Amino acid sequence: MTVEFRDLRWAIVASQHRSLRKAAEELNVRQSTLSRGLRDLERKLGAILFERTNGGTRPTIEGQEFLDDARRIVEETEAITLRLKTRARGESGRLTIGVHASLSAGNFRATLLDHRHRFPIVDTHLVDGSSDHLISDLANSAIDVAFVAEANPRWTDKSLSVWSERVVVALPEEHPLSGREAVHWSELRRETLLLPQRGPGPEFLKLLTSKVGCSDPCRLLHHDVALDRLLTLVGAGWGLLLALEGATGAAYPGVIFREMQDADGPTRLNFRAYWRQANCNPSLRPFLDLLRERYPDLSAGTAPE
Repeated sequence: MTVEFRDLRWAIVASQHRSLRKAAEELNVRQSTLSRGLRDLERKLGAILFERTNGGTRPTIEGQEFLDDARRIVEETEAITLRLKTRARGESGRLTIGVHASLSAGNFRATLLDHRHRFPIVDTHLVDGSSDHLISDLANSAIDVAFVAEANPRWTDKSLSVWSERVVVALPEEHPLSGREAVHWSELRRETLLLPQRGPGPEFLKLLTSKVGCSDPCRLLHHDVALDRLLTLVGAGWGLLLALEGATGAAYPGVIFREMQDADGPTRLNFRAYWRQANCNPSLRPFLDLLRERYPDLSAGTAPE
């Protein structure tokens, strides 16, 4: 005869109360049902688990050994069940996010902090890259969701318009343009510009070409390094650097930021979130729900998954 999980729980509760009446009340069963269930368990095991006296019900030596193992089995089973439930709800597990901009300030940083506060045991893994690199990773299921500046015509699956960020320029603090409240695109024409190959570098180059009005707008120095290293070069006087306002949350020695403007005011890049509809990662759905909650005016027309 098979010992069922219910048998273990009933024996544990009976040992905790030392009273079948109180144990039956906690289990929400009749006392006679509990008593009969414990005797059936003893018959299955071929051992007496409880001494029954007028003073109550107490485990025998064999019963105590059985209960020690039963508690471990019940605790492990409940822990496994809880993990599976939280995983199915997307409250645990792993979420891989492709990033296209700095996290030191701005909407992206605020979104990640909000997600971490709501789902602290989700293992969030960040992957850096250019727009094309992130879209390729997304198509190959290497990442779950990607945030990319400007619309990407290569992507035909799911996407969501989220936030926009102002374009800024990082200047050495002694640079003549550092005294301006804002820098106009035409003023970059005679400058040396550090252009990142990662992140939104290609988008910056398109902007620069369109705003300055020529195919060779200024001297460009291409570097395949992270943003913090580029900003270190700016502080050392190697050149200027276009960035997004999310980069302004951290201080770098000798570097100041100024907003880029044209005749219409500040220049902005729009961000979209991209993901595959067929993605079965349970951790993705709560993250997308959070995005729609944070940006309801931008996501109102998006159909539910």
